[in-house]
Amino acid sequence: MSFLGFGGFALFWWIMFYISFSKDRSRYRNCYLLFIALLTTFMSVFIVSGSYINGTFVFLIMLAFLAILIVPFFLIYNGIVMIKNEGRSLANLLSLYFGITIGLGEIATFLIVGLAINSYNGDEKITEIIKVVGNPLIFISISVIYVSVSFLIFMIYTLFLQIIPKKKDFDYVIIHGAGLLDGQRVSKLLSDRIDKALDVYHKDPTPPILIPSGGQGDDEKVSEASAMADYIRKTGIPEEKIIIEDKSTTTYENLLNSKKIIDERQGDKYTALVTSNYHVYRALRYARKVGLKCTGIGSRVAFYYWPSALIREYVAVHAEKKHLFLFILGWLICLVPFFYSILF
Repeated sequence: MSFLGFGGFALFWWIMFYISFSKDRSRYRNCYLLFIALLTTFMSVFIVSGSYINGTFVFLIMLAFLAILIVPFFLIYNGIVMIKNEGRSLANLLSLYFGITIGLGEIATFLIVGLAINSYNGDEKITEIIKVVGNPLIFISISVIYVSVSFLIFMIYTLFLQIIPKKKDFDYVIIHGAGLLDGQRVSKLLSDRIDKALDVYHKDPTPPILIPSGGQGDDEKVSEASAMADYIRKTGIPEEKIIIEDKSTTTYENLLNSKKIIDERQGDKYTALVTSNYHVYRALRYARKVGLKCTGIGSRVAFYYWPSALIREYVAVHAEKKHLFLFILGWLICLVPFFYSILF
């Protein structure tokens, strides 16, 4: 295919992504449309360079291969840091478990490739080994590669949501709650969300209404919304610019109850929701479910915290009934050659 042909193919996928993204940023298909658009663009660039095999291309392939090898070690290290800083909860162990899983998948892939090469060279002992361990290794390799690519596609889209330009003229800004320290003090994670919302507030030509959203947990002395409102008042924001939503216990309820507050008021209702950067995509999905049209804005989190948090978001999105079905279907399709080799 010529550059013009491939360039046109890439342009087609960018148009498809733009149409889907413009209609609804929370759609899951956006993740794959963006990935395909980027992939075809990348391939078009190397076609126009004059050759598939050139120094830059080889360098990038080697760099990508090195990155793949490093990923499990990074995730395992990150998991250890998470345990030291955040404790041993299941959510904090996700990075460690994911790193171990990817590492096992890479080992299985290298083993099966190495065994296949030696078997092709006529080594009968290797051929016998392949008969015993070949199928399990192939199954593990394909499964891990599938999950890894799926997660990569998800991660690219969540990062894309953070870097795209956003409008600055909002009427309301919803701030998602998070757990309080000692049952009453704003945590670092939560203060980062509030500070991001305040940044949006001060940059807005017509300062919006701030809606701190979060109820009171069983181990909390005050509601998250109340603690956030106190934090906001101390920065000089006038009382009339703050509306507390203190009945919710989940992200879904944050948005549902905040939407009710907005719907009860007159005037324009262009809304932003502020949460941690890793959580923006899933929050937008909940916003769509409650019928709230809004722009997602992410606050920063500590770098060590981000991988496990993003893995948690990935698992949560794919645990939804529809996406769990599609995820399993995609996995089974990838395993078709494996099943075919066993049966035939």
